[in-house]
Amino acid sequence: MNTKKTRKPILQEDNIILQASYADRWSAIQACGEVLVKQGYVRAAYIEDMMERERLVSVYVGNHVAIPHGIVNSEQHILESGLSVLQIPEGVDFDGEKVYIMIGIAGRDGVHIQLLSQIALVCMEQEQVERLRRSTDKKEIMQILNATLYE
Repeated sequence: MNTKKTRKPILQEDNIILQASYADRWSAIQACGEVLVKQGYVRAAYIEDMMERERLVSVYVGNHVAIPHGIVNSEQHILESGLSVLQIPEGVDFDGEKVYIMIGIAGRDGVHIQLLSQIALVCMEQEQVERLRRSTDKKEIMQILNATLYE
């Protein structure tokens, strides 16, 4: 009998929200965290850690992308490594910067930094950000992001 727990994929279609709209960055960060909670990657307390990260240092990384994630000691709230993706075609304001793509990160066992750097590589290219912003297909978004996640 196999008792080894099967890990879910870091990114799956249910982790992606297309055509979203948020009043402000706080509600968008909340939504990023809620996807991770709903899909079983984190406990609800992780959402507050994501908010605290934004209060400490903005999670806006440039090129109209924000990457909400936790703070030191957040790992206690992470059940499995995972990503959430919010597509916000009209954008949400991050202190004067418009964010069209938000990628929430929950990383266990040192995966956090690896995920951050791989996502940053994809989002460095404005063309990729525009593809993520305009896509109507979750599979296409997964393809774009998975290209670097599983290289």
